[in-house]
Order: sequence, then structure tokens, then C-alpha cells
Amino acid sequence: MNERGLPPMHPGALLREDIIPALDRPLGAIAQLLGISRQTLHSILSERQPVTPLMALKLGKLCGNGPDLWIRLQARWDLEKVGRERRAEIDAVPTLAAE
Repeated sequence: MNERGLPPMHPGALLREDIIPALDRPLGAIAQLLGISRQTLHSILSERQPVTPLMALKLGKLCGNGPDLWIRLQARWDLEKVGRERRAEIDAVPTLAAE
């Protein structure tokens, strides 16, 4: 959960649910504009593939909102996922206090 109480969102979910419908273009056209295959786009939309820094730059340019939103969404998603998967390992690390 973030400071607003919202769970992390994979950037593909935002693309799938909000952005692509608002662009009103076929997925093949979106993939072509991004310079990626339709398969790669589908992998992002289905949350099987992460948004890399390069993809964040491309999405930010395509949508006109810059790469920061896309890379932050991916980072939050990754932190939440790894935190859940590796909870015991993380809990075993002590917290040290500086003197």
C-alpha cells in the first residue's frame, strides 16, 4: 500500500484499463508506434513483463507524461512483489541504529 492506501499497480494495468482505451487505437498500432512487437505489448498489458527504463521513456513520450510515472509504478510493483515473496529473508535482516 502507498501513502494514499492504494495497492501497487503494474504499469500494464494502467495501460490496459485507462490509457489504451483513451487513445482509441488498435493494439497493433500502439505497438508499432512504440517500436515493439504486439506480443511484447500483450506481455506488458497482461503484467507478465516489466516496464523497463527504455519502455518507460517510450511510454512517456507516446502519452506525453514523461517516463517517471511508468518507472515509479514498476518500482513500487516490484518492491511489493519481492517484499511478499522474500518476507522471511527480509525479516531476518536486523535494523541497525547509528550511534
